[in-house]
Amino acid sequence: MKKILLALFICAVACNFAYAGAALKKNCGCGLGSILFENNEGLMSQTAAATTNGLIGNQTFGISSGTLECNQPTEFYGSLMLHRFVAENMDNLAKDISRGQGESLETLAVLMGVPQQQRGEFSTTLQANFGRIFTSPRVTEEEVVTNIMTITKTT
Repeated sequence: MKKILLALFICAVACNFAYAGAALKKNCGCGLGSILFENNEGLMSQTAAATTNGLIGNQTFGISSGTLECNQPTEFYGSLMLHRFVAENMDNLAKDISRGQGESLETLAVLMGVPQQQRGEFSTTLQANFGRIFTSPRVTEEEVVTNIMTITKTT
């Protein structure tokens, strides 16, 4: 009886690996496991891929680095770069926003994904709202970014 059950189990596993059902969706995300089992859509393959991704811990690396067929979240990455840029360039950015032009203001527009044809309006809007962006001499980078985002979303 044990041999029959074992044979049935092995057949079920083999069929599951062989079955590439179109109705099943790949649910294991990105990472090394997804690459190793990419052409196998069966439940066992998806489970093996998800387990591989989880055990090795490569999915987090893949997402943060944009490797292993993972897409790096542009909003998070862009936000990180934006915050870093503002923190490192507060004085120059304040000067450029007050003038409505300059290299750091142009870089800010690029990091925020402002299309080339809208950058003039972007610069003018920030210049007109300088006091709402740099609210005090002790304003933080976080406050500046939040203020810029608020102003550009409302206009």
